[in-house]
Amino acid sequence: MPGKLKKSSGLILSIVLLLSLITACSGNNNKSSESPSSSQASNSPSAEPSGSSESPSAEPAGIDTSKKVELQFYMLGNAPKDLAKIEAEINKMALEDLNATVKFNFTTWTDWDQKYKLLLSTGQKVDLIFTAEWTQYQQYAKKKAFMPLDELLPKAAPVLNQFVPQDMWDAVRIDGQIYTVPATYKEYVTGGFVWREDLRQKYDLPKPVDMATFEAYLAGIKKNEPNIQPVAIGSDVAAALSDSHLDIARDIVGPMPYGVFAPYGNPSQVTNYWGSAEHLEDLKLYRSWAEKGYISKNELNVKDTNQDKLINGTTAAMLGDNPTRYNQTLNNMKSLHPDWELGYHPYGLTKGYATPVHPIHNGFAIPAHSENAERALAFYEKMVTDKRYNQLTEYGIEGVNYEVENGYYKMLGNADTNGFLRENMQGWAWRNPEFMLFEPSYDGVQAIFDELDKIQKPDIYTGFAEDYTEYQAERAALEQVEKQYLFPLLAGQVADVEKGLATFMDKAKQAGLEKVQQGYTNQWLAYLQEAGIQ
Repeated sequence: MPGKLKKSSGLILSIVLLLSLITACSGNNNKSSESPSSSQASNSPSAEPSGSSESPSAEPAGIDTSKKVELQFYMLGNAPKDLAKIEAEINKMALEDLNATVKFNFTTWTDWDQKYKLLLSTGQKVDLIFTAEWTQYQQYAKKKAFMPLDELLPKAAPVLNQFVPQDMWDAVRIDGQIYTVPATYKEYVTGGFVWREDLRQKYDLPKPVDMATFEAYLAGIKKNEPNIQPVAIGSDVAAALSDSHLDIARDIVGPMPYGVFAPYGNPSQVTNYWGSAEHLEDLKLYRSWAEKGYISKNELNVKDTNQDKLINGTTAAMLGDNPTRYNQTLNNMKSLHPDWELGYHPYGLTKGYATPVHPIHNGFAIPAHSENAERALAFYEKMVTDKRYNQLTEYGIEGVNYEVENGYYKMLGNADTNGFLRENMQGWAWRNPEFMLFEPSYDGVQAIFDELDKIQKPDIYTGFAEDYTEYQAERAALEQVEKQYLFPLLAGQVADVEKGLATFMDKAKQAGLEKVQQGYTNQWLAYLQEAGIQ
């Protein structure tokens, strides 16, 4: 499932490869400037990168590697159990190739957004950090929290610079500059209902394809399996519940912040969702879910991921997840419970359209305060374009964590005993379509992508880069109000919903809601006009 084909002339390609050899003398995996041309990623375990796979010398890409450094690499989420083993193997290669070692750090999923903010604002030692639109890449880039990469890429990572198609580099530019390295794997990360299909069949429940059928499924689970939580939401109720519901039920253009709402079909028609009749209606729906026992009374304090709760059987559904992660959850679940099944229905098939992932969605940036920018980028080039680094950090140690059977990935052991599950480092950003390994069940995901390809429409939201300089203080105050007053409403923990909403709106206005909404709306409309989006 690679990105779009990058067309380069043979002359330019020859020059690039020659310069890489002259300046690097490294035996780097000198890849073609073209990304894979097929629309389907290779499943072959024998797919080797072009060029030598031998370790490079101590001076790759002409950068100074005379001083040994330790790179601080930050990922979101929870660390895999066998992280130390993977890190040790990576460091053997990195020490030889780059005279560097790396420390893989993880935020955990608990309050990851606050931890992320602190990593970028307090001057901590961070050399590489995950980026996405949902981690506010555009806003942080505008604030110069990341280092511009335009001049650094040809020097420190020439192979990576050529590997990523030019249109993807252009798509992640903020104010004309590149601040992150985008993933080249094409996928759909649009939402979809996830449920225990074996239970649905057992009790003859409706297939969830919209909110009405999803609720009917939850009611059936509550009636027939009282010891299983019908749906998992988790502590991030704004994203997992509200954003998903607005997507499938109200067709919002994207996860717009601050209660601003615009429909995909008419994105310039901006309204204020918070405090509206629709908002009250939705909050009453969430309250009813809590009253009926569909969601946990302790939802805001849940530590397990929603996927983990499906895997271990403590929940029967998720309101929204993307096809690839659904497939991973399915395989991890079946490794423990072979007789269980998961069902999936993408929102796009109900809405009538789906948007392919935007290049901003998965990336890695170098924070502006990094002291090892060149080495960090050279190391990240290895993560993406060197098969040894790539597959080790995506799948673990072959023969220990996985094996390749008939061209497919096969987990060794199960989700409890295996210390490094597939993509256990949340390595979405450095996926390389040439090296990717899939379970046989991924053929089903490919089938979903094929269906969504037929109804695809452009993502008109993710390219928008907000600049909140003029309302930064109000924005920070509003964020605290959300967590204190809105999140309990979303989790169904407030008995008097109308009074709770009134209190939230009063506190939000005191925090500067109107200024924030107006500032955001003005920028959004200007973006639509500049981009020629009607």
